[in-house]
Amino acid sequence: MSHARIHFWGAAGGVTGSKFLLEADKSRVLIDCGMFQGLKARRLLNRAPWPEDPSTLQAVVLTHGHLDHVGLLPRLVRDGFRGAVYGTAPTLEIARIVLEDSAKIQEEQAEKAAAEAYSRHAKPEPLYTTDHVALCLPLLRAVPLDHWSQAAPGVRFRFRYNGHILGAAFVEVEHAGRRYVFSGDVGRPQDALLFPPERPVKADVLLLESTYGNVCHREADPGELLAAEIRQAVRDRATCIIPSFAVERLQTVMYLLWQLRTSNRIPPLPIYIDSPMGIDVWSLFSRFPDWHRLPQAQLGAMGQVMDYVRHYRETWEALDDPRPKVVVAGSGMLTGGRVLTYLSQLLDRPQTRVVLVGFQAEGTRGRNLLDGASELKIFGKYIPVAAQVRHLEVLSAHADQRELLWWVSALERPPGQVFLVHGEATARDTLRVKLRDQLGWEAALPEHGQVWPVTP
Repeated sequence: MSHARIHFWGAAGGVTGSKFLLEADKSRVLIDCGMFQGLKARRLLNRAPWPEDPSTLQAVVLTHGHLDHVGLLPRLVRDGFRGAVYGTAPTLEIARIVLEDSAKIQEEQAEKAAAEAYSRHAKPEPLYTTDHVALCLPLLRAVPLDHWSQAAPGVRFRFRYNGHILGAAFVEVEHAGRRYVFSGDVGRPQDALLFPPERPVKADVLLLESTYGNVCHREADPGELLAAEIRQAVRDRATCIIPSFAVERLQTVMYLLWQLRTSNRIPPLPIYIDSPMGIDVWSLFSRFPDWHRLPQAQLGAMGQVMDYVRHYRETWEALDDPRPKVVVAGSGMLTGGRVLTYLSQLLDRPQTRVVLVGFQAEGTRGRNLLDGASELKIFGKYIPVAAQVRHLEVLSAHADQRELLWWVSALERPPGQVFLVHGEATARDTLRVKLRDQLGWEAALPEHGQVWPVTP
């Protein structure tokens, strides 16, 4: 008799570090290999021993290219994995950009911490290096949407379009007559850049994200909300800082800013896009036109009203610009990146406006800022928070509770097992209750490190 188990290596009891091992007879396939972010206890898991020897895995299947879904691939390969890494073509391009940027940032931060002696470690070490990333790249294998492929003996899979970011997919896996659906991160039906997500029609086992399982995003014009913050910054002759995830969110913000400028809803002020990784991802929209809504001509026009910042010296030039301005910089949860340089210089000014445009995981600087922190530790120093802080959840790329319920409503019959993942405790439990009361489904809430058998 065939048997299967699911190992919850990440995004179980929290949002980040997405990793789910499907053990099906003698086959072992890992869905996502993400980095933990946020609380120190979570981040320490990035360096913890693997629950199983990576060399025993036959394949990794990626839902999309965000760091919390691909960020530990270099370590997995460094520690012995030699199988194939499958993803859609845009996902693999984004993963390459994200991993190279992640390694470079880790190397730079380790060097800076050693030089300025603000680390507790005598010799700060990066989690992995650019050389480790280079070892991953030959393993990447692009797979088209809606195409069944073999991941391991007796295990096949296919990708389905999922919105969220360029290249994102949910994964359908089949083994021994059962279909497993791994939702990945579900996009929104009314996204500015991407098409609505497709929906699964069959699932014997469903792993469903719950990032916003307790939230219904308010219906509002995101452009007008953003314009109001920018106009106030202009009146105060200040800087409006928009920390942004480099993949999808930054491109969405660019699109909104372009709309606001061309419609004269904001004055012609400088707009700095300070995210080399985000700029590289933006170029992929031209390479993969079938994955998004934007016409090619519009892509070219958007770049003409913004200043792209690639080099760190240009970051300081933007900071020194005395004019009211908008700065869009990574990272979205203030965990690293160029935005920290701006905040280290401008966060203590009451005129500064900081507009958060995405989910802020527990333990990140972004979450602390959102929760009203009086100071943030940046580059080993405590910076007082005097700036005005706003959170525009309406710009989220994650489906909210209503949209998640819509996404699963296309299933022809209830799954035999439902696991809620990729969500904090309140979000997961709220969605669990909603699934029970509205659909009659019972959902499990697996914790990190647990192994659940698949029932017949």
